[in-house]
Amino acid sequence: MTAAASADLAGPLPGPLRAQLTRAGSATVANMLLRRGLRNTVMAGVRPLAAGQPPLVGPAYTLRFIPAREDLDSLATYSSSDNLHRRAIEECPPGAVLVIDAFGCTAAASMGDMMAARLKHRGVSGVVTDGGYRDSEAVRGTGLPCYQRDNAPRATPIALHPVALDEPVGCGGVAVYPGDVLLGDGDGVVVIPRELAPEVAAEAADATAYEEFAARELERGRSLFGLFPATPESRQEYETWVAAGRPGWE
Repeated sequence: MTAAASADLAGPLPGPLRAQLTRAGSATVANMLLRRGLRNTVMAGVRPLAAGQPPLVGPAYTLRFIPAREDLDSLATYSSSDNLHRRAIEECPPGAVLVIDAFGCTAAASMGDMMAARLKHRGVSGVVTDGGYRDSEAVRGTGLPCYQRDNAPRATPIALHPVALDEPVGCGGVAVYPGDVLLGDGDGVVVIPRELAPEVAAEAADATAYEEFAARELERGRSLFGLFPATPESRQEYETWVAAGRPGWE
């Protein structure tokens, strides 16, 4: 990979790409990845913190925890400016998604409301963890899109020790590499290899547009057979309908 290509993969997502992914949704995008042989892309047990929160889209910036150890983890060491958990909050790039690998642990918090407020102010797109958050109501109040396994009210050093920033991690049973694109919505969180994101987004956007046509036809009483999944004939019918200006569409 050239230096220019590597930089492009690490940078913020273009606005049109974000819009395509958001419109398509995580379930449709997961199907597009399945067509490419990628089966394990949707995080297991990771759900939106708040019902109706905005979709989450952005490149991954990662933090990895391991189990805490009493001689290394305390509130005193946690407050240090060298603590990788605190550094992650200040170093996650604007527009990125902070992905916290908590190895499924909800015995202590992956984040609290003060950290969420700071990330929101810095322009981070959101946070995903297979652990949980403390002060969940206050985290919701920041408006930052967040996903978790379950609430985790106890202090972080009780069970979690941060060991790595911006390295490959596992979250919800899915491999996440720095720069991978995350899409989160009411269905869950899907992980898209960055180099596949543009073609997957375009294909997913097209599939979503066809599904809107199919849903319209179903509302009119049409059978699923020959309509969904699409056939060459129904695709031609859809394209003719689009070319005619989508008559009857409101």
